[in-house]
Amino acid sequence: MPPFFFKVKTLIHNRVELCRNQANSKTLLRMQSGWVVLGDTQFLRGYCLLLPDPVVSSLNCLSLKERQIFLLEMSLIGDAIQTVTQCKRINYEILGNTEEALHAHIFPRYSTEPPEMQCRPVWFYSREHRDNFEFKVGLHSGLMNELREEILKLQNLESS
Repeated sequence: MPPFFFKVKTLIHNRVELCRNQANSKTLLRMQSGWVVLGDTQFLRGYCLLLPDPVVSSLNCLSLKERQIFLLEMSLIGDAIQTVTQCKRINYEILGNTEEALHAHIFPRYSTEPPEMQCRPVWFYSREHRDNFEFKVGLHSGLMNELREEILKLQNLESS
């Protein structure tokens, strides 16, 4: 599929630019396919995103090899989140409906969530609830360090 040329920069473009300039406080590390960042809100502790670099409009704009790398790295991030947080499972979402650029949401899911929410997509949590758990560097730096270390460890295992 030919590359998609953006008419306007998306939030994903802006976040990737911040990561490149070491100006995104939520950045965990650079992987081959892009940047791992902690979510703006931590209503589900450990929520991360994988932002592709360079930014493309969808998974279908990547070559087969690039897709394999992106999806493998997305799953490694999920493995790391599961190890660090001891969550029940991981939900992976690639939407692109609001921000029309490829990005993957990687959500830990917990047995401690309200029973009515455990079988629903995370977007069923109210905006108010999600916003009550805003990312804070001081509060989340330990989590970021643990996730970073675990991702690096998994990358080393995968490459050996």
